[in-house]
Amino acid sequence: MKAMKEILRRTWAEIDLDALAADFQAVQACAGEGAQLCCVIKADAYGHGAVRMAREFEALGADWFAVSNMEEALQLRNSGIKKPVLVLGFTPAEEAGALARFDISQCVFSLDYARELSLYAQRAGAVVKTHIKVDTGMGRLGFCYQDFQRDSGAVAEIKEACTLPGLYPQGAFTHFASADEGAGGDAFTMRQFGCFKELLEALLREGVSFDLRHCANSGAVLDYPLSHLDMVRAGVILYGLYPSGEVRRRPALKPVLSLRSVVSHVKTVYPGATVSYGRDFTADRELRAATIPVGYADGYPRLLSPGGAQVLIRGVRCPILGRICMDQMVADVSALPSVKPGDIVTLIGRDGDSAVTAEDLAVWEGTINYEVVCALSKRVPRVYIKGGKIDSVYNQLV
Repeated sequence: MKAMKEILRRTWAEIDLDALAADFQAVQACAGEGAQLCCVIKADAYGHGAVRMAREFEALGADWFAVSNMEEALQLRNSGIKKPVLVLGFTPAEEAGALARFDISQCVFSLDYARELSLYAQRAGAVVKTHIKVDTGMGRLGFCYQDFQRDSGAVAEIKEACTLPGLYPQGAFTHFASADEGAGGDAFTMRQFGCFKELLEALLREGVSFDLRHCANSGAVLDYPLSHLDMVRAGVILYGLYPSGEVRRRPALKPVLSLRSVVSHVKTVYPGATVSYGRDFTADRELRAATIPVGYADGYPRLLSPGGAQVLIRGVRCPILGRICMDQMVADVSALPSVKPGDIVTLIGRDGDSAVTAEDLAVWEGTINYEVVCALSKRVPRVYIKGGKIDSVYNQLV
């Protein structure tokens, strides 16, 4: 693997912009010609760097962006992103004027919240674009419509929310709970979709319609084309990661992010010697061990030790020894007698014919690939690669 001289070589994440473009095109093909593509870039674009990802997606033809909160939306606007932005979560109603001023669309999830947002919008002399959130079974935010008869009152509530002064009801959406579970999620996903469609039809009979109806998350983009409607919200698949191992439609996606570090020190560990906090590891033979300057403060979880986690050095899998520390960890490099300080360590990504994936870390940690990439901390520089060369570096610390 070619050494990187353009950055401080401690620990860094490489973001492959060519892979990103290919994944975007694959997702766009899955979405089909009839649906707009909303790129979900919340949580710093799943750890990939929201501003740079937004710029790339905008150039590739994205129609919308979705974020979790207003701070993330303002980051995009302050960085020159012009495409429509939707806040999927809560924003204090008193920020109505700022939502309108920065042309940010806001999720509206209850009549009380709609009334409060309307009040502050009128005080600001503004009109806020809104997307009505419907809870068809996720159980978080939204006007509850999980049962046609029991929840029929939601129709009147949403109709009122859509006619309040200072608000423009631009869209309506719901979120699937089981669309990434393959055949096991079919029944509940179709139930949710049925509720959403029934509610939209009931509202249409009341004279309420929307420019955009959307409910397909990454799992549904792949497996439920019937649910694509006017727009899809693609998240983790844009970054080359499948939402689960159960999804059935699996276009050729390439992981966009790799996590690298270097060997900082090599030493001999003698029989009976222990390694790291708690002395969880005791050598039963003479070993060569490499110290690596990465730890849980970088987003490489402490839960990965001890438990089978491995890193790649010169394409060889090297098991982690003892507990992962805040800033450092130790790997067994006995299989690499010539390893030396400065050698590149791959924690996520490919080295030669071998690879360690975000899914591997998720299995070792007992979590999902989403959390693995989102957990990378701000002290890890993001190095953007295009055409095999460094295009730019995003370092939040310098």
